[in-house]
Amino acid sequence: MRSPLTLLAGAALLTPLALLGATAASAASGYTVTPLEFTVRAGDRTCTVDADLYRPDGVDAEHPAPAVLATNGFGGSKADGSTDALGRAFASSGYVGLVYSGLGFGGSGCLITLDDPATDGRAASALVDFLAGTRPADDGTTADFVSDDGPGDPRVGMIGGSYGGAVQLATASVDHRVDALVPLITWNDLAYSLAPNAAGASRGVSSDTAGVFKWQWTNGFYLMGEAQPLLAPSLDPSRFGNPACLHFAPRACDTIRFLNSGRFPAGRTGAVLSYARSVSPVSYLSGVTAPTLLVQGQADSLFTLNEATATYRTLKARGTTTKMIWQAWGHSGGQVPGELDLSAGNLRTSYTGQRILGWFDRYLRHVPDADTGPDFAYYRDWAAGYGTATGVPALSRTMYLSGDGTLVDSRAKVVRGSRRYTNGLLPTSHSESSLAGIVGLTDPAPYDTKGTHLGWTSAPLTEPLDVVGAPKATLKVLSPKAERVRNSGDAADKLVLFAKVYDVAPDGTRTLVNRLVAPVRVPDVTRPFTVELPAVVHRYATGHRLKFVIAASDTAYFGNRGVKPVTVVSAPQDTGVLELPAVGRAARNAAGR
Repeated sequence: MRSPLTLLAGAALLTPLALLGATAASAASGYTVTPLEFTVRAGDRTCTVDADLYRPDGVDAEHPAPAVLATNGFGGSKADGSTDALGRAFASSGYVGLVYSGLGFGGSGCLITLDDPATDGRAASALVDFLAGTRPADDGTTADFVSDDGPGDPRVGMIGGSYGGAVQLATASVDHRVDALVPLITWNDLAYSLAPNAAGASRGVSSDTAGVFKWQWTNGFYLMGEAQPLLAPSLDPSRFGNPACLHFAPRACDTIRFLNSGRFPAGRTGAVLSYARSVSPVSYLSGVTAPTLLVQGQADSLFTLNEATATYRTLKARGTTTKMIWQAWGHSGGQVPGELDLSAGNLRTSYTGQRILGWFDRYLRHVPDADTGPDFAYYRDWAAGYGTATGVPALSRTMYLSGDGTLVDSRAKVVRGSRRYTNGLLPTSHSESSLAGIVGLTDPAPYDTKGTHLGWTSAPLTEPLDVVGAPKATLKVLSPKAERVRNSGDAADKLVLFAKVYDVAPDGTRTLVNRLVAPVRVPDVTRPFTVELPAVVHRYATGHRLKFVIAASDTAYFGNRGVKPVTVVSAPQDTGVLELPAVGRAARNAAGR
């Protein structure tokens, strides 16, 4: 497949000729593709939705078929290769496909509202009306060939990646006619995604303390959104907002501009970040009842596995039928041979694709013995296949941060001692793959500059250690300068640090698994705090060492305001702790990939 960045910016990588070519008839392929437009009410505006209808041969009022609704990732359109391929793949499997450009993208009107249920969700609900046969397209086309569960209630599922993933949950929260969801590599809390705080989470990934601004990805969102006039085949007047953000709704614009300021002033932080949270699944999952198959990518520094885990746990707790797959690829790359390739539409030959077809067969075709697979599956690169479990593994292995810089397996082995680091005025560590790396430019390997980080290294492993899930660290640091400003009205004055775990080979080569790091804005530097690191699926091989690192900065994020020296003190009775979700080597391998 193309780089997973196309899920965010598919339209940006297409020529105008490619945009026009997606509506060609495909009768020879066993289905036809018909371009349609719908005028819908979305929030406080009326705008056009540009769509393509994929109708399998032989499907009519006497021989109806269930439908699959899909839309693009951020910056894409219905003509994006992966989105169009979904319509074709499902039509080839006998489903009616309706693929549309999300609001503010491609040929669809209205401003970008970040998948707000009241706008993007309601617009998608109007397309469900069309599939129900109760609402014609603007040209009078009707759909009387979709299977139904009753008058006005079509059998319809939704699928899509990233921005096209969250809109499914938004739609299902306002329209319970949607029967099944397959959100791929999407978010739980956009406030966490764009300004994450791995410490102080009050629910799922959400924290009451403002996070650390993820400037590279957020600027990528902004630029792709504002680039739309140069790419869109039609410039619906409803696509234009104010000069500050031409294509974003005012509150979405304010959120992005506020984050770019790097400041979190008292009285304003909560209000601005609350918009990003309000349009996120974390705020409306209580309204989602449709069976949901979550698919998240292990190589993803934008929407980490932690976000899918938060959604999974919330839906399960509410009694919604939910299962989850952790595949290899995400927004940061990671594609492996044989995995689901959205651009190729290889649903029948990939493990995840087969699971998706089984999901829709069960909940749309109502095939009682359709195999929907285990509750949880995860890709293991060391086994070239999937392991399975009844849920996300619990923390099961504990290690301790010793004062001599070692990571030990018993509190009794902790040596008393203290060490100190300090941040510079510019970033001195590099972890995540930058946007430059994703689009093929040179991206340096992860590094940490001497004096600006601390590390604790374990003894060589005597047997492989398989970690599946999010490690957790409980830490206590001393920072008198940060302590003096902890009551400041500006959250940006709080101490910022970054936690990560390296795999160190016998020859000293360090690997940062999927180049993931946990940004932390310490809620209260005078108290111990807990850090949930990004979840990983990784085997630390025999002879390898684990190295836990606290760094002062990272190039993909805004860091500390001013220089803040930090000391970490270790003693047997009071030391930092690292917990790992280790699994047994006997985890069974799922059939296929």
